[in-house]
Amino acid sequence: MKSGALIRAVLLSAAVSGLATGCSSVGYYAQSIGGHLNLLAAARPVPEWLADPATPDKLKARLELTRQIRDFAVTELDLPDNASYRRYADLQRAAAVWNVVAAPELGLTLETWCFPVVGCVAYRGYYAREEADAYAEQLRARGLEAWVYGVPAYSTLGKLPGAYFADPLLNTFVHYPDGELARLIFHELSHQVAYASDDTVFNESFATAVERLGSARWLSRRAGDAARREFAAFESRRADFRALTGRYRDRLQALYAGAAPDSDKRRGKTELLAQLRAEHAALKAGAWQGYSGYDGWFAQVNNASFGVLAAYNELVPQFEQLLESQGGDLPRFYAEVRRLAALPMAERRQGLLRASPH
Repeated sequence: MKSGALIRAVLLSAAVSGLATGCSSVGYYAQSIGGHLNLLAAARPVPEWLADPATPDKLKARLELTRQIRDFAVTELDLPDNASYRRYADLQRAAAVWNVVAAPELGLTLETWCFPVVGCVAYRGYYAREEADAYAEQLRARGLEAWVYGVPAYSTLGKLPGAYFADPLLNTFVHYPDGELARLIFHELSHQVAYASDDTVFNESFATAVERLGSARWLSRRAGDAARREFAAFESRRADFRALTGRYRDRLQALYAGAAPDSDKRRGKTELLAQLRAEHAALKAGAWQGYSGYDGWFAQVNNASFGVLAAYNELVPQFEQLLESQGGDLPRFYAEVRRLAALPMAERRQGLLRASPH
């Protein structure tokens, strides 16, 4: 590939994955391009890792499992059969990228950044944690609440040609428990099926609906009892987390929408977040005893972190009902989601509600 074509391809990749914005920041584009190129350069086909005597046995076992999950995604879930997640890279860090999100002091609507190819998204990503933290500080200086969180994987939507540019497996998630590993791969592949260029909530809710269906099928048909028990424990805590945070998100939303003075809203917000942390502490003393997976979220909870949760879950029930209305037929379901994704946002949301009538 000629260098000009390579640069254009990487720019597309950066945009597709939500890592480039429409701003004129040369430095931001540079870190997006360089970071993604470095990630791709570190990847090798899974068979090469399996044949390499230097590859640890534990890693070989995980990579062999990913091959089974990847094939299952094609044969049982009708997800794309391509080179994505058939190469592996060890990035020598804990996250693929760090996303920055922001929301107002007295509101839960996330800031968005807009650019060519994928439209507007509600996050901005960095390959270096210190750069993400620095940008978050800029947002806070504007009076916004910001949150920085590590992302184990991102999707380039299958837009780039050839195996070299396909999304690889990464050390950031390959050692997840079996059910969680399958869930993540199904989620990321779903973004290649349908993508609305201006609607993060639509895209992430669709992928979450597919991951839930896919992980349930994988566990029931291919996983052992130990993996099913482990996933059930994760799901139980995840359901507790969604229920708890959903209640407080609704209470915060009502508080912010009310007619009280801002001073009262600030005081009410402080009280609600204190109550939320107290309920989290009670869970850790009871059903979640010994589990610390959500500690970081509760320690840094703010309007921005609540906004991210909404993006991944808000429309999941509608997508699950849409699948049911299609008789559980995945190709028909995907075709309907692609049809909706092509509509303007207002029509898309109305169409989703009409198509999922329950």
